[in-house]
Amino acid sequence: MFRFGILSTSHFALTRMIPSMLAGRDISVAAISSRDGSRAAQAARALGVPRSYDSYEALLADPDIDAVYNPLPNHLHVPWSERAAAAGKHVLCEKPIALDAAQARTLLAARDRYRVLICEAAMVRVQPRWLAVRDLLGQKAIGELRAFVGTFGYRLDSRDNVRYDPAMGGGVLLDTGFYPVTMSRFCFGHEPIAVVARAERDPDRGVDRLTSAILEFPQGHAIFTVGMETFPVQRAQLIGTGGHMEMVNPWNPPGNSPSEIVVNTSSSLEEPAPRPLSFDPVDQYTLLAEHFARAAETGGPGPIPLEDSIKNMAVLDALQRSAASGQAELVG
Repeated sequence: MFRFGILSTSHFALTRMIPSMLAGRDISVAAISSRDGSRAAQAARALGVPRSYDSYEALLADPDIDAVYNPLPNHLHVPWSERAAAAGKHVLCEKPIALDAAQARTLLAARDRYRVLICEAAMVRVQPRWLAVRDLLGQKAIGELRAFVGTFGYRLDSRDNVRYDPAMGGGVLLDTGFYPVTMSRFCFGHEPIAVVARAERDPDRGVDRLTSAILEFPQGHAIFTVGMETFPVQRAQLIGTGGHMEMVNPWNPPGNSPSEIVVNTSSSLEEPAPRPLSFDPVDQYTLLAEHFARAAETGGPGPIPLEDSIKNMAVLDALQRSAASGQAELVG
């Protein structure tokens, strides 16, 4: 049994990731830690987790934990992932892996020095529907891919949320902007050459609350808009030379109902949409945890290689530079 320890009692960890881990095969959650010991103990009791700790250090010292899941705020991803690696723990770290690519590269040295697996929790990269999209692209089901169009909007209810804190790596680009960046790279199979971004910022905090961007790939463009003060919306459309694909809720579809891909190769806009391809319900967070555990136990490659996460971070860096400069910026 592969045993996870959880760094922090974040809302996402308690309501999504830990329940998904507990539903996985051959994995368990052995302990939860928090700087508030009573909160950790309460969370452990509620979720049926055997142990709780009143510090992250105490959890890292537990010899019965094989890996940590790090859902801390963005600015703490690298520091505590490095400390976990130094303690001999494998690390599954929430996205984005770091605040920038330079910081992310320090994890390569930690991974290699301590011989552990460090992996970004980009669950979309193991989701069966997205794997099917990539297979369809490889089969030229819509010809040559020319455009990737994505949206991810939601509304934050609290101004106290860490996403409003620039010192913690707040803003929507490093939050939901992550998804169209990583998945456009996944679908095109190349790195973007240059990017252009525009951001609308919170007047008090300075973080981006609405960002739109164009990524220039060798064979086409990715275009996306993300916002954290909008009506909730998730869409992805892939446009090729011979058709197009559309997905509703592409980034985190409900785990208890089927998801779909509409593949349309008709040259007439008047024809009705074809019957969508349907996929069985699946918890992509459970899949991620299972893939990660198997890789850590066998020494195999992680579901998302750390090198790929660093490349993704380089694109996010370029987008932030473009939003600041008002000009196109090269990636890298």
